[in-house]
Amino acid sequence: MKIMVRPNILLTGTPGVGKTTLGKELAQRTGLAYVNVGDLAKEGQLFDGFDEEYQCPVLDEDRVVDELEDKMSDGGVIVDYHGCDFFPERWFHIVFVLRTDNTNLYSRLESRGYTGKKLQDNVQCEIFQSIYEEAMEAYDQEIVHQLPSNDPEDMERNLEKITQWVEQWMKDHN
Repeated sequence: MKIMVRPNILLTGTPGVGKTTLGKELAQRTGLAYVNVGDLAKEGQLFDGFDEEYQCPVLDEDRVVDELEDKMSDGGVIVDYHGCDFFPERWFHIVFVLRTDNTNLYSRLESRGYTGKKLQDNVQCEIFQSIYEEAMEAYDQEIVHQLPSNDPEDMERNLEKITQWVEQWMKDHN
């Protein structure tokens, strides 16, 4: 097994919590590679059908894992996706679940064109901490952390906190 010189990070949470904004900025600040799983799936057509109810393609999780395996084993990757339990536990050194106040989330999703059941289900997902619970079941609880993501100040604090974590990880492992 090869030694990783840079950590792998999972950013997860309900759609609309700010994963992509945080992930792209984090990649800029740390030099880690950024992978948006939704974009990766679109580019590689890594889908397994279409969900009529939610009007979106269904991710082929096995093909996504196959697509990412080599990159993840090298280390230094930030993965951004709203689901997390299908990624191998061995991939990640730390998992951040972004959380947003429901009124903020509702507005963000509405501005993206979410309506009806899709909008309601995503807000309920946040209310019931579904993604956090999924992460706690899928990974060692010691590596799973919740971060508030309501405003630009939260974003900046999260960027500073994660950047410091990355720097410390690299010191400890090199």
